Parts: sequence; C-alpha cells; structure tokens
Amino acid sequence: MPVSEVLQTTDGQVSYLTLNRPEALNALAPGQRDRIIDLLAEASADPDVRAVVLTGTGRGFCAGADLRGACVGGERTPGDVARVLRLGAQRLIAAVLDCEKPVIAAVNGTAAGLGAHLALACDLVLAAESAKFIEVFVRRGLVPDGGGAFLLPRLIGPHRAKELMFFGDALSATEAERLGLVNRVVPDAELDKTAREWAARLATGPTRALALTKQLVNASLDSDRATAFAAEAAAQEINMTTEDAQEGVRSFVERRSPEYKGR
Repeated sequence: MPVSEVLQTTDGQVSYLTLNRPEALNALAPGQRDRIIDLLAEASADPDVRAVVLTGTGRGFCAGADLRGACVGGERTPGDVARVLRLGAQRLIAAVLDCEKPVIAAVNGTAAGLGAHLALACDLVLAAESAKFIEVFVRRGLVPDGGGAFLLPRLIGPHRAKELMFFGDALSATEAERLGLVNRVVPDAELDKTAREWAARLATGPTRALALTKQLVNASLDSDRATAFAAEAAAQEINMTTEDAQEGVRSFVERRSPEYKGR
C-alpha cells in the first residue's frame, strides 16, 4: 500500500489520520485498513499522543470496503468469509472502540457501509453539512457487517437501525444529528477547524481518565447495574493513582485551573 493512501501527522499531541484515495471516495483496501489499525495501536501506546482525528480527502469520508477484485461466485472454503470479516472489517472497528485515546470522526463527505460504521465507532462524530451516511449493504444484497448490527441499535434503537439497514436510504448529516448518530453538524468549511478545536481540548484533558471513561461507557451497554458499578469503582481506584487525578483534586483545592500532563 502506498504510504500516501493513509496520511498521518501529529500536531499538538493529536494524531491526524486521513484516508487519501479521493478518486475512490476513500473506499478501504486491505492495506489501508491494516494501516489504520496499526496507527490506532501506536496512538494508544504513545504517551505523546492524547487524541486522534480520523477524516478523509475529497468528497468522501469512506465509501466502505473496496470490493473491486472481490471474488463473487465460484468455490468457497467454509469459514473463508467469516475469517475475512473477523480479521478485516471487525478488527478495524474493534481498533477504534479499543483505542485508549479519544477518537474524533470528522466526516467530510459520504460515509457508506463499513465507512459509516468506521465513523460511528468513534467516540465523537463531527459531520460536514454535505456528509451522508448510508447503510449500503442491502443495495448489494449483503448483510450489514463491520459491526453495524452491534453499533446502530445501541446508538438509535433497534427500530431505527432496522429502517436504515432494510432500506439503505442515504441519511443527511442533519438527519443523522437528529437521530443521535452525530454530535455536531458544521458548515463544510469549518469541519477541520472544529475537529482541531475539539481534539485540542481532549489533548489537554486527563488522558487516562478519558481512556477509563471510554471503557466504562462502551462496556455499560452490555452490563447489568452491579457489573457496571463494580467496573466504575475499579476504574476510579486505578485512576486515582495517576498524576492527573492528583493534579485535578489539588487544583480544585487551590482554586486554579488544572494542568494535565496525560500521566
């Protein structure tokens, strides 16, 4: 995969990941997918990275998996399709959900299929006014994959999720915001600026507390109350050993703004 197909820059402790195949609406080839997974893992492990922004170039955020060259018909070995999904699309979505740094999706255009799920797996979703979200699988006679049947019902409930997945209609950014799929819709020209402002705020926050908060919220959707309360108490126990937690309490007592270092 040419390095230029996934651009990575770091600015102010924020890692910016940009899909860069505008001629294909940033449809994801396997090499790009694996590169994003690796970059998210690097962001998790790098103490100098405290937030991640994921976006695309051109008119598309991501048009889904690149199906050109995909085998249609012919003989298949049982388990091949499931294995490809498990090691490919599902691993990508898990990499976003499990990233230890907050991930912002700056959706600059069409987000379809796996591309829509890639955006919705992020912790915060900003969308340009021209952005569209499409559960395109039904148009291809396919079952939603890449975590769609896991993510969507948790975000908007089963009935709305089925409507989007059964019909495959394009959802405008404004409608996506109304349904709760998007945090904020902004004019196209302001998307990058807003994403950078949000990322800068996250990068000055208590990084480990944010990571633990992300884990708690994600896990809570599949937990009963007792399990969620136990996880919360354990997370706070761990968090109170960090320098940032001590700084936060100390700054409150001293009536000043905290200065978090991400440690």
